[in-house]
Amino acid sequence: MNLLKGSLVWLGRIHQCRGFGIQSPTDYSFVRYVINEHWPYYAYEQLKGDDWLTTKLGRLYFRLANWRQPAMMIPDEYQCYWQAGCHQTAFTPIINKVELARVTIEDKAFWDALMLKCDDQSVIVVEGIWRDWDRWHEIESDDRTVITYDLYYCGIVCFDKTRFKHNYKINF
Repeated sequence: MNLLKGSLVWLGRIHQCRGFGIQSPTDYSFVRYVINEHWPYYAYEQLKGDDWLTTKLGRLYFRLANWRQPAMMIPDEYQCYWQAGCHQTAFTPIINKVELARVTIEDKAFWDALMLKCDDQSVIVVEGIWRDWDRWHEIESDDRTVITYDLYYCGIVCFDKTRFKHNYKINF
């Protein structure tokens, strides 16, 4: 994506950054201290991607793993970021329960397979939501999803049924 388009996306979401307008203390702290944390972490120097978007998403995935501390995950190309965020995470292609996972917006079959293994503590990152807004809105409106965060480059889906359904648009 070019610099102009990235700047326009950022400016269009400027009023939705740093947790402004979020009433839930839990959601506010998640946005403020996980999604939009600006302080450098200990592993940022070792974890650099090929381009700015890979680095930006990788650092988010690092913070998510650091926050969630998953015991098991499915391996993917961001495995070094997940592992840096939680050293105890074991990577295996077959899991019984989703704690933290990543799926691309186009991979509907993998999404459906993950949904069967989700519980109230599960968190799924849907990467590339800007490529298929209709699909992202289907995920947002799905009865099984509770809290969703639209970060433009990716979406974060939480399944805690004790919470009220809410969709946030965040300037990331």
